[in-house]
Amino acid sequence: MPGKKETESKAYRQLKADLKAKTPMNLYVFYGEETYLREYYLDQLRKQLIPDGFEAFNYHRLEGKGLTVQALSDAVEALPMMCARTLVTVTDWEMFKLPEDQRSQLISLLADFPKECCLVFVYDTVEYKPDKKMKKLYAALTEHVEIVEFRAQGQSDLINWVSRRFQALGKDIDRQTAEHLIFTCGGLMTGLIPEIEKIAAYTRGKAVTVADIDAVADPVIEAIVYELTNAVSRGDYDAAADVLGRLLKLQEEPVVLLSLIGKELRKLYTARIALDGGKDRYWLMDIWGMRSDYPAKLLLSSARNFTREWCRDGIQMCQRLDMQMKSQAGFDSQGGLKLLLVRLAQGARR
Repeated sequence: MPGKKETESKAYRQLKADLKAKTPMNLYVFYGEETYLREYYLDQLRKQLIPDGFEAFNYHRLEGKGLTVQALSDAVEALPMMCARTLVTVTDWEMFKLPEDQRSQLISLLADFPKECCLVFVYDTVEYKPDKKMKKLYAALTEHVEIVEFRAQGQSDLINWVSRRFQALGKDIDRQTAEHLIFTCGGLMTGLIPEIEKIAAYTRGKAVTVADIDAVADPVIEAIVYELTNAVSRGDYDAAADVLGRLLKLQEEPVVLLSLIGKELRKLYTARIALDGGKDRYWLMDIWGMRSDYPAKLLLSSARNFTREWCRDGIQMCQRLDMQMKSQAGFDSQGGLKLLLVRLAQGARR
């Protein structure tokens, strides 16, 4: 299918295979946007390596801030008690910013790492940014460490996971409704878990409905912006203004909201081109790198309410307002956004 992105790296597949075979490696880097999977596989490592009741002796958690290679060496060289290996995690260690002597010590440690330890560098609030200019450290990591990225899951896998989560709570959800949930709340498992629990508690019947989701879910900002453009498409300024008020309550900067509105208008423009040119939703998915055809179908449906000229004019209005926000001291950015919506809604009614 066009537009489908690979969601599992080679290292991620290898990690799953190694855990299944009970042969985890000694050195890992765990990073990526899907924190639920990162924590899940870290917990699987812990369960596999450390017997219950022996965590205090064999599971050592270190913070990266202020950590020295000597302190790390002391932790990884500690002998395990009543098991084959210890587990050491280091969170948010900016190793490429270490002084040269520390980097040299780290390179030596990675090259001659004790077999009795499994070490995982975990990146949570700090981005994992390898610096290829530091050739020796980069080469040591590439050679000795399994670097695992936890990406957002593909749509089919995510829908199956959503279904299993609801089933565990005594509810059923069909594919289309699950797609609506993912569109509304985002495609990361970490964010979906509390929403699933909240929706399951609210739902009165056995089957979860779109109305149940819309009643209690906290939508991601992109879904709210889509709702705003939908109100504009009906020429309903009052509804659009209500949605804008919700966006402003999220305390996002007006210039950020303008950027999102402009992006949505560009998507609509592309969808209008697709309709005029006989292109299908898969063409639109490829253009915008979508993992699912659900938002593509929504875009095509909305684009039927607009002309190319309206989309183009709206994009140009966003560009002019962006320039005003960024260049005019004391400019009323919130007022500018409200005026933009009035003009967009007026244009949609013609």
